[in-house]
Amino acid sequence: MPNTNTRQRFFLVAFAGLISVGLMIKNPVPDTDWAEYNGDGGRSHYSPLNQITPDNVQQLKVAWTYASGGADSVRNSTQMQCNPIVVGGRLYGVSANTQAFAVDAATGKERWKTNLPDTEGTTSRGVTYWTDGTDGRIFFGVGNWLYALDAATGAVINGFGQNGRINLLTGITRPGADQYVRSNTPNTVYKNLLIVGARVSEGETALLGDIRAYDVRTGQKIWTFHTIPQPGEPGYSTWSPANPRERLGGANAWAGMAIDRQRGIVYVPTGSAAFDFYGGNRKGDNLYANCLLALDAATGKRLWHFQFVHHDIWDRDPPAPPNLLTVTQGGKRIDAVAQITKQGQVFIFDRVTGKPLFPVVEKAVATDGVAGEQPSRTQPFPLKPAPFTRQTFTEKDINPWAGNRDEIVASLKKARTGSAYIPLNSAMTIFFPGTDGGAQWGGAATDPDGTIYIPAKQNPCYSTLIPSEQPLATTGKASVTGANLYALNCKACHGADRRGNHDGSYPSLLGVEARLSTDAIHQVLAKGRGMMPSFSHLPETERKAIIDFLQNKTTSAQPFSAKKGGLPYQHTGYNRWYDSNGYPVSAPPWGTLTAIDLNTGEHRWQVPLGEYPELTAKGIAPTGTDNYGGPLVTGSGLLFIAASRDSQLRAIDKKTGKILWQAPLPAAGFASPTTYSAGGKQYVVIACGGGKLGRKSGDRYVSFALEP
Repeated sequence: MPNTNTRQRFFLVAFAGLISVGLMIKNPVPDTDWAEYNGDGGRSHYSPLNQITPDNVQQLKVAWTYASGGADSVRNSTQMQCNPIVVGGRLYGVSANTQAFAVDAATGKERWKTNLPDTEGTTSRGVTYWTDGTDGRIFFGVGNWLYALDAATGAVINGFGQNGRINLLTGITRPGADQYVRSNTPNTVYKNLLIVGARVSEGETALLGDIRAYDVRTGQKIWTFHTIPQPGEPGYSTWSPANPRERLGGANAWAGMAIDRQRGIVYVPTGSAAFDFYGGNRKGDNLYANCLLALDAATGKRLWHFQFVHHDIWDRDPPAPPNLLTVTQGGKRIDAVAQITKQGQVFIFDRVTGKPLFPVVEKAVATDGVAGEQPSRTQPFPLKPAPFTRQTFTEKDINPWAGNRDEIVASLKKARTGSAYIPLNSAMTIFFPGTDGGAQWGGAATDPDGTIYIPAKQNPCYSTLIPSEQPLATTGKASVTGANLYALNCKACHGADRRGNHDGSYPSLLGVEARLSTDAIHQVLAKGRGMMPSFSHLPETERKAIIDFLQNKTTSAQPFSAKKGGLPYQHTGYNRWYDSNGYPVSAPPWGTLTAIDLNTGEHRWQVPLGEYPELTAKGIAPTGTDNYGGPLVTGSGLLFIAASRDSQLRAIDKKTGKILWQAPLPAAGFASPTTYSAGGKQYVVIACGGGKLGRKSGDRYVSFALEP
């Protein structure tokens, strides 16, 4: 045995070590996971962690950085929209070239990374974790496949589905549909079920948008909910003519879901029916497109629904998962579900009954659409809360610094503007907020006191409907050139002049032959990339004709494959409107963060989100910027958010909206932050992928923690 003096020295050294650790890790906290997309099944974006506080947030420093790989730094075409999850000391995410990975949550050291094929056409927002206490699995959508991976090793679990994966095409095809389907938003787990939504294309060839649930162990499909009903199912009468599932697609659950596991209810927002901007071939309200669905998670049975837009012809589907929270009204605690919209509205319902907690009224809207269109005469508007974005764009709302104001005014005088839900026709029609929000896919955060925090964009977009540029054909064999095919399939996004749009969301195709080989362009057309769907439904000869046109080659006429009965109209693109200086034509703010008390429906504060440094340098107050990604709220009263185009991560006082700290990122963080604790220390992590709004692409995950 050691003598007394030895024992005393041992305890003194041990005590000194504990003091040292205590000084190094201030207020150590238990290890805390971030085990699901947006933090939990309620998609709250909330963590009770409170080691990082308003008083010490200025001491945040970079703790580790992980280079995930795969960024396209030449064309800046890659993105990372991932909200990483953290389970048992490991952080799971997705790289810039759509490979899943695991790193040590305290150090960023890589543990494993996949090398899966068929990654084209997917911009992933993260992965899903399931465990039974022994077996741990990561579910990951890549291409048209949904994989099951061993959480410890990243190895494909061969006993799941077909050799470790499910083909998402199975069960949702229809005559004339393309082959584009992606599960790029993390799925939802209920017991031993994996509930899956998917992204499909938005044109007339879109696949069906059914919601499906699979056994997490075997991959066997357990239930399906038909978002476009079959004959005899509720909602079928809201589609005309008959048999819509044979003619139409979309109404898909692309944005993610929320789950009340105690009650066994999954809440699913659904997309627009395709084609997004013309519905003359789908007369009626079109249930269950543009809805919040409350489904029995075990069976897929509909419990209740609410439709936000009847007969959508504006691409106004809910952009993000709903938020589950508890509010107080009349002294009573009510479990609620809140849904934010692209239109800048918040709808809030009793989670069990579907009853709105604030009045919702049907208001008359314009119905003067193109020939053949039958818009709904009314649309629902919540009376509370007040909208979190402005609702109209008129001459008085023009940017006071606009470089070409006279030109903007002249265009605006000819445009259809000034209210919501104006049907498109051949005249310039204004969307305000723009076609992708208002609220966007990053979603909102809620905290236990019933407050919701919503990032939003306040920029106008415009479009028109024009006759489809289809050759006059009765047999389906008329001749057509590459230019005709480009106009029919590509012009709406990339423009008649092939220049794309100002912010790079739809890139310029001028000079594409110098950036991509012919084979590479063929791959993009066949499989899709990022936001671009696959054009695999076109014959190879037609895809070749489009490529020849892009490469400025002379092509002979090709056989035209379009079916009789194709849509009579096409839209002219998602055109974001900028002045001659490159700024939005609307007056600031161009991006905002809003706090709303959902107990009362009253706004607490709204602040600009982001800035243009060159304008700030001129003494102009921060204007806010276009933004993508959501917020994170913590138990200490902090809100963390990146999202803005100025490549900053900010910490904000959730009570006031005041910025308390900010740090530059290696690329814009168009994603939602994650927080967790490991080894007694709280971390905040953001994926810095850029690749949108003209920002450079990146591959870094950056983790911040308090300085020792």
